[in-house]
Amino acid sequence: MTDTNTAGPQINPADQINWPMLKLRYDTTPDAVAAVLPPGITPSARPEVTLTVYNFPVNGEPEYGVVTQVDADYNGTQGLYTLGYGIDQEAAIFISQEMNGQPKYPANIKYFRMMDEVHASCEHQGYTFLEFSGKVTETLPNPENHVEDEWWIKVSRKVGMMPEMGYDFPPHVVRVHSTYGTAHLQKLEGTLRLHDSPWDPIKERLPMAGELSAHLWTPIFLGREITLEGKLDPQEFWPHVDVISGSRWLGQSGGPRRAA
Repeated sequence: MTDTNTAGPQINPADQINWPMLKLRYDTTPDAVAAVLPPGITPSARPEVTLTVYNFPVNGEPEYGVVTQVDADYNGTQGLYTLGYGIDQEAAIFISQEMNGQPKYPANIKYFRMMDEVHASCEHQGYTFLEFSGKVTETLPNPENHVEDEWWIKVSRKVGMMPEMGYDFPPHVVRVHSTYGTAHLQKLEGTLRLHDSPWDPIKERLPMAGELSAHLWTPIFLGREITLEGKLDPQEFWPHVDVISGSRWLGQSGGPRRAA
């Protein structure tokens, strides 16, 4: 086993820069992935869920967050469909939604490492929906640089109180094309606990159907481009406009309804 104390990127004491991301991956069922995707975005070959817990500076201060994604393809390009970014600072939520369709919503995140132990928990509207506890077991070789495509949805319903379908801006796919290197990568052995929550229904709608893979990944950000891609069918997309909080979780089948 590789020494878990193998030195990674060095930071000044108490600095918030260059925290590793906690990457948690597991397989769910193909039907579960298909159920959360809007028509026009299709499941990838593997029904994998990716949960990322992070601390990254935004607006000049730390932003703790949790990202929920499933493997999904758009127009033949493999990527990740993002169901939500739960974050702990309000200032970044509304501009991200309005400008890019990034599905951010407020959440409380606890994430820390103490020696070789790593702990994270995520809570929203009084429901703790995710907990992870683990230990670093191995420092892995850094992989080659890679690209990643992430799919968001930008859409705006028609102004007014009418119940019939209507859009001021019909649904479009937003492509986030990122290039990453790796500064440090460590394997974790631990336990992921998903809890019932009407606000973040990961346990209900993306149940674990395979073994957990857990890593601490310190990325090198080499490039990021956010572009407006093709349209989705407005009528077929209509059931997906009602969502939970600011996420892309479908809000009509079991999730809390927002007041009009």
